[in-house]
Amino acid sequence: MNPDLPDSVVLVTGARGFLGAHLVRALRLAGARVVATSRGQVDVAGGGVEWLSCDPADLAAVQALHRAVRPDYVAHLSSQADGRRDLALVVATLHAETVAAVNMLTAAAEHGVKRLVLPGSLDEPLSGAAPASPYGAAKGATRGYAQLFWNLYRTPVVTARVMMAYGPGQPAWKLIPSTIACFSRGEPPTVESPDRLMDWVYVDDVVAGLVKILTAPGIDGGRVDLGSGGLTSVREIVGKLGRLVNPAVEPRYGVGTPRGSIEPQAADLAGTARQIGWSPLVSLDEGLRRTVAALR
Repeated sequence: MNPDLPDSVVLVTGARGFLGAHLVRALRLAGARVVATSRGQVDVAGGGVEWLSCDPADLAAVQALHRAVRPDYVAHLSSQADGRRDLALVVATLHAETVAAVNMLTAAAEHGVKRLVLPGSLDEPLSGAAPASPYGAAKGATRGYAQLFWNLYRTPVVTARVMMAYGPGQPAWKLIPSTIACFSRGEPPTVESPDRLMDWVYVDDVVAGLVKILTAPGIDGGRVDLGSGGLTSVREIVGKLGRLVNPAVEPRYGVGTPRGSIEPQAADLAGTARQIGWSPLVSLDEGLRRTVAALR
């Protein structure tokens, strides 16, 4: 158990999302008092969690939330994780990602917290590269604001750069659950950009890393990678799922190129181990087996 979490107040935004829901359960098991928020109407009760409705893109609402909750730690996981390149997503993603994060940073600077964790993404550009999507641009801008708030106001913020997280509870339209559903129905999944390489990391490992990032000393103002440290193609993932679910069905692979122009990026596990003493425990094959078992 993390000795800093029992009796601490942890605010989790986006708590009905994939990572948020898993993190809330982990924090409750660690003995924290959890206040969970969602943008929409909250109709969740029980489990020792206090649920509130809050749109993080509304600064006044975020400030009121901080005044009411007075959190020790904040995990801001509210996100619009859509990597498509549609023009309509530019303004929507700007508000859902960058404006929301700046509001959380502002409230944390005004009211004081021990740590604010912001989610990063494998879609955000590094080393001056151009973003490949509105989502990537918003994430890159968010990282810049996090550095600004640390450098100017000493707001204790850390960016958790989560690679391609997967596991039980992921939205049904995502690659892995949708592929499992096709194989289960005996239908061949149609897979675009099969040769795209990504760093896949199981949700339980991500959550364990997020819990460590909340309280690890000496990492304020920095970025922590959470991933497997290796790259696996979409084609290989789909092939593994087919062998687990329905080997008789042959996938239909498209000929599209990987989305955008971001170079494949794997997590810096050596750096993460130095920062928070974390490394993933669940192998890719084991994580896929667990996901298939949960969805079936």
